[in-house]
Amino acid sequence: MSNTTNRAVILNQRPQGEIQEGDLVLEERPIRKLKDGEVLAKVLWLSLDPYMRPRMNDAKGYMDPIGIGEVIVGESIARIVESRSDDLKVGDLVTCYSGWQEYVVFPGNAEMVYKIDQKEGVPLQAYLGVAGMPGRTGYCGLMYVGKPKAGETVVVSAASGPVGTVVGQTAKKEGCRAIGVAGGPEKCRYVVEELGFDACVDYKAGNLEADLKAACPDGIDIYFENVGGAVTRAVAPLLNPGARVPICGFVSAYNAEDMSSVETPFHVLKALDPVPEHRFFLVTEWQDKHQEITNILANRVASGELNYRETIAEGLENATEAFKGMLKGKNFGKQLVHIAD
Repeated sequence: MSNTTNRAVILNQRPQGEIQEGDLVLEERPIRKLKDGEVLAKVLWLSLDPYMRPRMNDAKGYMDPIGIGEVIVGESIARIVESRSDDLKVGDLVTCYSGWQEYVVFPGNAEMVYKIDQKEGVPLQAYLGVAGMPGRTGYCGLMYVGKPKAGETVVVSAASGPVGTVVGQTAKKEGCRAIGVAGGPEKCRYVVEELGFDACVDYKAGNLEADLKAACPDGIDIYFENVGGAVTRAVAPLLNPGARVPICGFVSAYNAEDMSSVETPFHVLKALDPVPEHRFFLVTEWQDKHQEITNILANRVASGELNYRETIAEGLENATEAFKGMLKGKNFGKQLVHIAD
C-alpha cells in the first residue's frame, strides 16, 4: 500500500463569498511509508458539514482556519488497510477526521479516532449522520444546553438536516411539542409526516413570521439555532420568559464576504429584553459521552425510532459541487460523499 497515490481536495485559494472555480482543487499526492505506531486508512464515506465553510476563511474562529495547500477538513468513515500499531488492526472500521481525501495516515492511538461497533440494522454511513457527529450535536445541544421539559415547545431550524432531525425527534421523545423550520413544501411534509414533528414552517413561503406564530400559539421555550438570519428574527419575539437558545451555527451567513458586518444570532438575542439564556456550543464539550450517545442514537436507528434521510454524491471529484449545493440547502437530509466500498 505504501506506493499507492492519494487523491485529496486542497484549499488552493480562499473563497470570496461563494466557492468559485479554483478555490478548491483535487490533486494527487504520494502516500508516505508508515512509522511505528501509525496506520493507513482508506476513506469509504466522507461527511460534508456547514462548519467547513468558515474554516476556509482567513479568520480566527472557534477552530483554526485551513491553511493554503492543506486538505479540506472533514470527518469520515475509513477502513484500516495497513497497520504498525497495536491499537488498530487491518480491517478495523473507524470514524476519523481524515479530511477530503481517499487515504490518510495517523497514529493508531490518535484522539478523535473511534472504532465503529456497527449495530445490526444501522447502515455504516449513519455513523457520520444521525448516529454520528451531527446526531450527537443535536442530542447534546438539546439535552444539555436546551434542557427540555415535557410540555415545552421546541423550534429547530434546518429541521430536515441531520442535526435538526435528531433535535426534533429527541424533543418528541422528551414529551415536548416539536416545530421545524425548513425550505420548501417537500421538506416540510417530510418533517411532519416521516419525522413526527407537530408542525413545520416553510421559510421560503413568504409568511415566515405569521406562520411561525401560528405554529407556536404558546410561544417558544427552546430554539435550536442552525441557520440565523430571518429565522432568528422571526423566532425572537416569540421566545417565552425562561427560554433557552442552544446555538449550533448560522449557515445563512457562512458565504458572507465580510463576517464582521453580518448580523448574528447573538446580535438578535442580546437586543431582547429580557435577554434569553443562549450560548454557542461544540459537541466536543461532551467528548467523554461520545460512545454512550452514539449507542443511544444507533439503537434508535436500529429500532426504527429515529428516522432520517441522506443525499449521496459519488466520488471525491464531486465533493466540491455537493458542498456548494449543501450550503444552499439543495441536499435533503445528511450530505455524504461515497468514496469507496
